[in-house]
Amino acid sequence: MSNVIIINNLTKIYKLYKNPLDRLKESLSITGKNYHKDFFALNNVTLHVQKGEALGIIGKNGSGKSTLLKIMTGVLSPTSGEISVNGRISALLELGAGFNPDFSGLENVYLNGTMMGMSKEDVDEKIDDIIAFADIGDFIHQPVKTYSSGMFVRLAFAVAINVEPEILIVDEALSVGDIFFQAKCFKKFSEFKEQGKTIIFVTHDMSSVMKYCDRVIVMNEGVIVDEGSPGPMIDIYKKILVNQFTGMEKENKKIENIESEWKKGININPSFSDYGNNKAQIIDFGVFDHTGDLTNVIMKGKEFKLKIKVLFNEDIVDPIFAFSIKDIRGTEITGTNTMLESINTGLISKNDIYVVEFTQDISLQGGDYLISFGCTGYENNDFVVYNRLYDIFNIHVIANKNSVGFFDMDSEIKVIKNERIGISGQL
Repeated sequence: MSNVIIINNLTKIYKLYKNPLDRLKESLSITGKNYHKDFFALNNVTLHVQKGEALGIIGKNGSGKSTLLKIMTGVLSPTSGEISVNGRISALLELGAGFNPDFSGLENVYLNGTMMGMSKEDVDEKIDDIIAFADIGDFIHQPVKTYSSGMFVRLAFAVAINVEPEILIVDEALSVGDIFFQAKCFKKFSEFKEQGKTIIFVTHDMSSVMKYCDRVIVMNEGVIVDEGSPGPMIDIYKKILVNQFTGMEKENKKIENIESEWKKGININPSFSDYGNNKAQIIDFGVFDHTGDLTNVIMKGKEFKLKIKVLFNEDIVDPIFAFSIKDIRGTEITGTNTMLESINTGLISKNDIYVVEFTQDISLQGGDYLISFGCTGYENNDFVVYNRLYDIFNIHVIANKNSVGFFDMDSEIKVIKNERIGISGQL
């Protein structure tokens, strides 16, 4: 299979100045003194993209993903290194990039077509398909500066896929559209793959990476740290997110070695709610995937664990340990506690520290959810809250398949041909 993009030893350096005057001082310096610090957005990157593959590029913000795409599309020039592209590129990068805000949507379609090397006649042939796919109604005749972000991305994507590109590059833009438009776009991705076209896809949506990408590269701090099939690369990405990736992981390294660091390794909600009388305190917490890694990202259908570490400041009889899961709208979806599970926790003494594990399979739909923890109990038949942490952090569920509603019942469907009805209408 031939390569459509070849990148060798690509580097992009930005000069960072502490204040604007330093730039002037440097330009006027007789001795050539530097007043800047070099920032390597890309550092010696080598990558070959094969014709017909769907390549995913993942990494945390600031890892160099967008810079790499902009160099591929010619928006940016590298500081050093080589890049060659064989094929027409259609790119959907920053929202509204390449659009003139004072032009109407229709005028911008022709403008973008011209920028991609198409004649007016070529665009005329495609215009009906572009307008139909964008589906923005009469707004196609209005200045794009009046568009919502969703309208922007609808029109931009409609243009990008209808100019007959050989290479389609998409940078996170689809996250702006609604679910129905995203479904239509991903259907187009599948059609492109069947046609043997090349797709380069940057996203934070790991479910899409699992479903659509043949190969994935993981970037961090301007370099490619690894490449391969989606599953293992997502595992590396999850470790990078929680600062657990060193590039020299050992198979026998277990998360228990860093239990005192649980909450430092996950993304905490800055707006969480913390209350209670503090007779007991939740001093640490974490979420662990099916491999035992500390991470906010969980695979649907796999076992995962939620853990809390509780310090008791007084003697307490039968404390209740609990967790719950909410969707991003605040709807409480599920949860449990030691009382509901008929677990008697007994007398716990002052200064004791207990670790509580909640282990379960994840059957929730792909998406983001909020986790809450609690340590409560009863004193003289009165319900008491010792400590509650509401919406303390999120988990992101990666799913290859979603069903309807909050969770997947793991249905098995059979479609069986029955007897044919005869001409007389009788079996």
